[in-house]
Amino acid sequence: MSNQQRKRRLVNAVNFVIIALQRVGIAFGPMHLLTVAGRRTGRLRTFAIAVVVVAGQRYIVQAFPKAAWVANARAAEQVTLTRGRRSTQARLVELPVESRRPVLRRLVEESPASVGKRYADNGLSPSPAPDDVAASAERIAVFRVVDRGDDLNVG
Repeated sequence: MSNQQRKRRLVNAVNFVIIALQRVGIAFGPMHLLTVAGRRTGRLRTFAIAVVVVAGQRYIVQAFPKAAWVANARAAEQVTLTRGRRSTQARLVELPVESRRPVLRRLVEESPASVGKRYADNGLSPSPAPDDVAASAERIAVFRVVDRGDDLNVG
């Protein structure tokens, strides 16, 4: 088994625990449950996701290559975000590549070092440095969380 496969299995196991804890009402850190219709089956799929705040806006940022939730979010009209026992309907608006760069830079600058390291370890960025993560924006999907009534302008 490759190192990448071991890492994916560990992530899946941790996500299973996070989903179970969230479903019984235990919320922690930036973790939410993202429930979105599958792009092919239409069946609801739930993923453990970090919702991060950058410059006063809420974002969901891809941390792993080929994350299934990314393609499903791109196809979905709306998603459900659950934190503990509270659920809200939202839209996820994907930022264009150039708009992702400042968000990614600031996210890595303002977060623990493990955030930048995750992008490098997972092959999305050549290094954990804020400028390198920002320069890798074409490989890292960034979605702004838009609640009802929010402005949909992403620029």
